[in-house]
Amino acid sequence: MYYAHFGLKEPPFKITPNTEVFFTGGNRGAVLDALIYAITSGEGIVKVVGEVGSGKTMLCRMLQTILPEKIESIFLANPSVAPEDVLHAIAFELQLKLPKNADRLKVMQVLQTHLLARHAAGKQVVIFVEEAQGMPLATLEEIRLLSNLETKHDKLLQIVLFGQPELDENLNQANIRQLRERITHSFNLAPLQTKEIGEYLMFRLRAAGYFGPPMFTAAAVKKLANAADGLVRRVNILADKALLAAFAENVYQVTPKHVQAAIGDSEFGVEAAKKLAKNTQMLMWAGLLVIGLALGYAASMWLQKPKNTVATSTDITAETTDIKTTGPEANIHKPSSPVKTAPVNNDQAMSPQINSQVSPDILTGRLTATSTWLASQNPSTVTIQLMGASSAAQLKSDLEVLSQQVELDNIYVYRTRVNGLPFLTVLYGSFANRVEAMQALKKLPLEIQKNRPQLRTVAGVLQETK
Repeated sequence: MYYAHFGLKEPPFKITPNTEVFFTGGNRGAVLDALIYAITSGEGIVKVVGEVGSGKTMLCRMLQTILPEKIESIFLANPSVAPEDVLHAIAFELQLKLPKNADRLKVMQVLQTHLLARHAAGKQVVIFVEEAQGMPLATLEEIRLLSNLETKHDKLLQIVLFGQPELDENLNQANIRQLRERITHSFNLAPLQTKEIGEYLMFRLRAAGYFGPPMFTAAAVKKLANAADGLVRRVNILADKALLAAFAENVYQVTPKHVQAAIGDSEFGVEAAKKLAKNTQMLMWAGLLVIGLALGYAASMWLQKPKNTVATSTDITAETTDIKTTGPEANIHKPSSPVKTAPVNNDQAMSPQINSQVSPDILTGRLTATSTWLASQNPSTVTIQLMGASSAAQLKSDLEVLSQQVELDNIYVYRTRVNGLPFLTVLYGSFANRVEAMQALKKLPLEIQKNRPQLRTVAGVLQETK
């Protein structure tokens, strides 16, 4: 509804996990890299804990996307599976053929045979167990027994548990300590801080095609962050509704009143209001306590003050003298002499240029090069989206500047349409996976990073050019 109003080409704050817009801030990128290492090393059980809406499912989808091809992954998304059924559920996900009425021992034998065959073929199997905090302890123990399947040197099955904080409480029970001791890597998805939420909002807006100044004011970001408790899902819900409120008012910037309207229209708005009221009440009592302590201290000092104190004429004269010597005239400063500056050498002031010569029509040249480049790339190739514009003249000027900051041969431009109007998007580089692309992104000049570039796949780019 509001997309054309803000110059967006798609919904910026959908709550459905989309790996195309994975946010690496808030330590999410570091957790993802650590998970990849933990899984590929193939030792023990891995645990990831985070509140509802903190991004656990997105991590699952990202792992499925970027793990090496030799690693096969399956998902157990049903937390209420019974202990006697969990082996059958895993066998079903692995598409194993089982005899009718196969008992637990038979299923284990078939599963072990399959895993040994995959290991011999150089493959590794990992199970992602979602909502693990809702699984019966007996089921978790049954899954733990699967970690015993191994060769002399390697585990045949890697297990990753994703759950809410209640999972830690369950694992702290004495009768599940064997599983707890098998956990070799444990990660926690902490809530996003206010600064990170501001970066996240801008990141998602850029991913949706927005290239203007910050859309959310600093005060709006702070209010939204307080209401969302740092949870990504809540941030998405509130940001979407705040944009709708700004659109209804026909303005182009989100302010605290738009966020307040979003909070009032959200299911967790009442919870946020109660939290704010509680915090306000605590601050009020703290303020009263401070005032009480200050009054008590002032009263005690007054009682200790000597009663028979008479000022002498000498004292009065001294005070008068102080007043005279500390009057306005004492604070008058003489103007400082001008500061002499050395002449600037223009040659030294210029920054080094990567491309001293730019073609007369840089835009046409990059459009042609991009057509050839897209035709030769694997759809899974990852690239970096830097900027975009609806004006060809403006983009030519931008490309002139950009070519002085990064290699011109690695700049690509393609045509698409946003809200039915022609649009030009600029990409940079081609990388085998998201990890390499993210490393390259971090090395880009700070001036470019301020525009919040994002990762794209060639498959996604080709879809836009149709």
